[in-house]
Amino acid sequence: MQARADYPERHPGYSSNLASAEYVSKIRDIGSRIAHKKGRRVKLMEVCGTHTVALARTGITEALSDVIELISGPGCPVCVTHQEDLNRMIGIGQMDDVIVATFGDLLRVPGYRTSLEKERAKGAFIHICYSPMEALEAAKSHSTAQVVFLGVGFETTAPAIAALVIQAKRERLDNLSVYSAVKVLPPALRALLGRGNTGLDGLILPGHVSTLIGKKAFDFLAWEYGIPSVVTGFGDVDLLLGLSTLLNLVNAGRSLTVNAYAHVAKESGNPEAMRMLSRCFEEGDTLWRGFGLIPGSGLELRAEYAAHDAKRRLGMPLQPVQSAEGHDHLCRCGDIIVGQMSPLDCSFFDNGCDPLSPMGPCMVSSEGACSAYYHYRDRRHSHNRGEVPQ
Repeated sequence: MQARADYPERHPGYSSNLASAEYVSKIRDIGSRIAHKKGRRVKLMEVCGTHTVALARTGITEALSDVIELISGPGCPVCVTHQEDLNRMIGIGQMDDVIVATFGDLLRVPGYRTSLEKERAKGAFIHICYSPMEALEAAKSHSTAQVVFLGVGFETTAPAIAALVIQAKRERLDNLSVYSAVKVLPPALRALLGRGNTGLDGLILPGHVSTLIGKKAFDFLAWEYGIPSVVTGFGDVDLLLGLSTLLNLVNAGRSLTVNAYAHVAKESGNPEAMRMLSRCFEEGDTLWRGFGLIPGSGLELRAEYAAHDAKRRLGMPLQPVQSAEGHDHLCRCGDIIVGQMSPLDCSFFDNGCDPLSPMGPCMVSSEGACSAYYHYRDRRHSHNRGEVPQ
């Protein structure tokens, strides 16, 4: 594992790679003890896609694989975007005089027989954004076209989208709207654990979402489902500290939600950001890949922002799920998102499905589990060939 150069300033306890090695040794020791008692490996879910990537990239997943089974959860925003939403987004791109503004991760996700990338090759106007505010500039520069921003993300992305909508209304930009597929995480975890028989021993919770909604928003995991969980960050030592904390809870049989990222994420989150969300959005029912409809798990624009709501403006209300055709009925992303299988269990993994020819979002998104597994595996192959790792 490589140490982050900026880490000593953020984490006073950090000294060198030796610290990581010591953590790994301690985690392996406690993981082995738990595995001996249970007669199997400890099964933990990294809820967040960024954690999935970080754990694979740093080598932690592999280093602990004989004592801990780490599986992905519903925390990759592109991966959980339902096929119906994706099809509607592509449909918007096919409309005349419409410019679609989107983050790049969505571009190559396969829809029904096509994708935003393929539509762009045919002449559709697809503008790749690094920030939602770029859609504002696009609307000003193309006043005769309708600009639709594809709002995909969780609580962490929502404040920036809210700021875009509020600013568009303030500047009376009638040619700018947002297709909201924004989701909130706690209802998805309720849906996941409510299924029962998950076999999970604990949850690793996203530090960045917790900076918005606060650690308290996850306390129900212990109260309602009796499962231990830990909020943690994304650096090497953050990840190892979180794993160590969670394993100690599992070993002690304690069902608590512990904040191991308290230097960043507070108990009650960021009240100012939450007020901005509340000003712009209200809860709505929404579709998730792998889950279907989860009540109260989406963020829809409030009525006062109807002029900037693409679903209202373009007549796209929530519809019943239609039967899928094409790659999406073969792709197993839905099963991976809910922790029912690993990317390596999929018969299409690197066998017809890879980052250049993805069959689903888990292989496309930078936070996707299949993408993380693919690139990690590729890096090891590069080592074997004597090539320089990426």
